[in-house]
Amino acid sequence: MPSAQIIAFDGDHCIASGDIADVAVRVKQVLSPQSQILLFELETSRPVEIDFRGSVADVTTRLKNSLSSEPAPRGPGRPKLGVVAREVTLLPRHWEWLAAQPGGASVTLRKLIEDARRKTAAKDEARERQESVHRFLSAIAGNKPHYEDVLRALYANDGARFHALIADWPTDVRRHLERLASDLFDGACVTTTI
Repeated sequence: MPSAQIIAFDGDHCIASGDIADVAVRVKQVLSPQSQILLFELETSRPVEIDFRGSVADVTTRLKNSLSSEPAPRGPGRPKLGVVAREVTLLPRHWEWLAAQPGGASVTLRKLIEDARRKTAAKDEARERQESVHRFLSAIAGNKPHYEDVLRALYANDGARFHALIADWPTDVRRHLERLASDLFDGACVTTTI
């Protein structure tokens, strides 16, 4: 199983980025009572919780144990294939149509979902990236100048304005935002002024 990739900030300063175990060690080494540590998954910007109590060895042991713990037993379905049974609510005419399809309801639903996923993959990826930028902004930049305007530029797909508005923000915050947003703005110019 590949290790999680995270990034750690102390206020506006990036402490470390990379493998979760390496970042945890680095954070533990610089941790002080004045620290304002925030940890994020590198790509999704979801918050990461690490227990920093005790020594570096204590932290890494707990982290190793939590990463290597066995997954919970699966419920009904075909676990070797990753199939999981869940409830789907449809109208009677939908069930009738599904029942008449070759392979039955499950096969037809899987095919429909796969087709829909292929058709919307780029849009879904852009939305996920936008949500990642928004999560990071909300957690670390809510008190920065032009915060709300940056959010508006993000959702308006206005890369030039987005980059111009964050130009004076702390270097580490700005660099991480630019990395997160790099695929969103179709090569938007970063030299535009506000």
